[in-house]
Amino acid sequence: MENVVAAVMSKEAYLPFREYSTWFRVTGSFDSGKLPLIVAHGGPGCTHDYVDSFKDISELDGRPVIHYDQLGNGNSTRLPEKGPDFWTVALFLEELDALLGHLGIHERYAFLGQSWGGMLGAEHAVRRPKGLKALIIANSPANMHTWVAEANRLRKELPKEVQDTLLQHELAGTLTDPDYIAASRVFYDRHVCRVVPWPPEVARTFAIMDEDSTVYRNMNGPTEFHVIGTMKDWTIEDRLDQIHAPTLVISGKYDEATPEVVRPYLERVRGCEWVLFENSSHMPHVEEKELCLSTISRFLSRHN
Repeated sequence: MENVVAAVMSKEAYLPFREYSTWFRVTGSFDSGKLPLIVAHGGPGCTHDYVDSFKDISELDGRPVIHYDQLGNGNSTRLPEKGPDFWTVALFLEELDALLGHLGIHERYAFLGQSWGGMLGAEHAVRRPKGLKALIIANSPANMHTWVAEANRLRKELPKEVQDTLLQHELAGTLTDPDYIAASRVFYDRHVCRVVPWPPEVARTFAIMDEDSTVYRNMNGPTEFHVIGTMKDWTIEDRLDQIHAPTLVISGKYDEATPEVVRPYLERVRGCEWVLFENSSHMPHVEEKELCLSTISRFLSRHN
């Protein structure tokens, strides 16, 4: 299907991946000659909706911007019957490679990963793919132990009654109780997205995750700060010196990805740049959209 919005063409399609289908959308044209930008959403288990604003980079500098819903999420094949052994970093790296090949851009592209998407991007970049010309790590940890420690530090700053509610339900295992969900939202409104009410595209991602939390539940756990899934011990810290692509890290002043969380990227990726958004938490692309997109566009334009 094709639509034209603000004179920028977008096209949606499906990539055959294994015996499944991965949804993707291209905004802009590969004929522009500009470095194509792949955008990977977070979670693991979110959807492209909440990072949709990155498509506007195509308007800013003419480059094609590719969004996709990772397998198990959004418009891609849902697999609620699959357990933790299925949902692996290797699976999503394979899917990314398949998408790059399908689009014919594997020899020349940029990658932007938000939160978990940045973790995936780092895993991709340490393999030194020759086509990766620029990397943006947006609001991402390099070590899940640091992520959890910092999330729980921030959690201790929540009102006492909120902390008590969270702990009570975690001890009881009643993590779907409305009171637990409401208490979690207090954290999210401080450190995930500070725009109130949440913009429709952000609310849409969370609504879809409420319908089907398979990937998030298996790989992460029930919340951002109660990480009990298969990624709980993940780290890439000791491999970051293998990243050779020009790298930009972004984060927000109120981000759950605190300076301590992103510090390994800054210290261990050669030439890494960092931009901190003063009025944002985990979603500068929503909370300070114009500044965030222009910052990324300028970085990409230096690498074409």
